[in-house]
Amino acid sequence: MAVITIPLDLLDVEIIKLETNTDNDFIITVKNIKPTVCNKCKKKMTKIHGYGDTIFARHVPLFEQPVYIEIRPVRFQCQYCKDNRTQTEQLDWYNPRSRVTKKFEKYLMCMLINSTVIDVAKKVGTTEGLIYGAFERQVSEQVDWDEIYTLEILGIDEISIKKGHKDFVAVISSRVNGKTIVLAVLPDRKKQTVKKFLENIPERLKCTVTKVCTDMYDGYINAAQEIFGNKIPVVADRFHVARLYRKPLDTLRKKELKRLKLELSEEAYKELKGAMWALRKDPNVLDKDSTTTLSKLFSYSPILQLAYQFMLSLTDIFETDHNKMEASKEIKKWIKTVMESHLDC
Repeated sequence: MAVITIPLDLLDVEIIKLETNTDNDFIITVKNIKPTVCNKCKKKMTKIHGYGDTIFARHVPLFEQPVYIEIRPVRFQCQYCKDNRTQTEQLDWYNPRSRVTKKFEKYLMCMLINSTVIDVAKKVGTTEGLIYGAFERQVSEQVDWDEIYTLEILGIDEISIKKGHKDFVAVISSRVNGKTIVLAVLPDRKKQTVKKFLENIPERLKCTVTKVCTDMYDGYINAAQEIFGNKIPVVADRFHVARLYRKPLDTLRKKELKRLKLELSEEAYKELKGAMWALRKDPNVLDKDSTTTLSKLFSYSPILQLAYQFMLSLTDIFETDHNKMEASKEIKKWIKTVMESHLDC
């Protein structure tokens, strides 16, 4: 029987047990193998005094299934100090009193790039509160540049760190060989804060930047242009462009559902539940129920179906590997078709 070895990517731990629960989540029991040093005398502690409460922390997924790390920290008694002081071992990969590993927090930060807190919470099966908490712990302008060898595509995005508020942080990321890493989470979205961070990037890494990808906020664009000049292109990311051209569809959906709520029977209207998510999802991954919901919705609202088809056709243009001239031609053709349809939304 073949054995597959997969790194847990947690320092100083030894796996004791691996099992799955009824939901097929992976439960990995580990123990810490890093020596515990007394905070007072700085000597290695070996005498076990007891155990702390069991920690059950969410970790990065494995084969798209949730992973949880379980550990019961050891509490040591110092055999050298006269007061026989006790001390619980510290885990470098875990923040005390949190419900996730530090690696999972980094994973969430990557997931949030070009996405929303609500969507990420739903996708990974967690709460918005947990994500906001991870955000607050991740806010830092400090980067260990010695561990980074190239930047290539530099990303600047923003996310609201408090639900219902306008307290934004700027997330700086890098995409190299198709892999995205979060470099820093800045305390705010101000132009000067972003510019200061970009200025502090070592010169050896600045010259590896091939483009800067950001949303359409002038502060980010101007900060990037002032640091990199005209040599490095600053481009709008696909997520924010898509959000702009999908917004009219969402506005029309609200308008049509409001109309249908007045015109349809209560039973018929209930069959349209879930229409919002069905409209937003990739049609290629819709389940049978969502497909049925859309079909019923479009039977009541042909204008919404037309807007939906136009949205998908524009997405297809962006998904196709065009050069600049070909893309411009296709978009102009799309605009002409929309205008000729007299669709207004």
